[in-house]
Amino acid sequence: MAASLSSSVASLQSSLGLLDSSISILDSGVSDFPRLCKVLQTTRHFELLPEPTLREAQQSLLDEITPSIAHLLSLASSHVEKLSRREQGLRAKCELQEGRLYSNENRQSSNRTQNGALGQRASGGSTAARAAELRRLVQKKERLKYTVERLELQSRQRERQLRKSMAFQ
Repeated sequence: MAASLSSSVASLQSSLGLLDSSISILDSGVSDFPRLCKVLQTTRHFELLPEPTLREAQQSLLDEITPSIAHLLSLASSHVEKLSRREQGLRAKCELQEGRLYSNENRQSSNRTQNGALGQRASGGSTAARAAELRRLVQKKERLKYTVERLELQSRQRERQLRKSMAFQ
């Protein structure tokens, strides 16, 4: 019985050694398990969508952006037209001012010439009265010319405003 008992103890010790060996092998295999779980976990970096869903998204984006783009284009074109009309107005004003400047220079030179000619012909009180009347008529003519130019400019501006109001309707 002692022999069978010692044989049993030896077999049990051998089983315990085998069990310890198995536990150490399992422990070494399982110790890396949390890292393996993290590595083997699937992560979706890109989500694949069906083509009809993608087309719907593109169309909705296009429907959302198109009115804004059209509105911005209309604002830009109206602003460009406004700047063009302003440029035309400034050019007309510049031409009018140049004409006034040129006519003023001509008037001054013609007045000097007329005054010189009148001074040579002046022989009495009637020529002085005539010279004063002539100066008054020249001044009146210049005032009327200025008034006509101003009215023409106002007429052009009103035409532009009318075209502008017709363009917006």
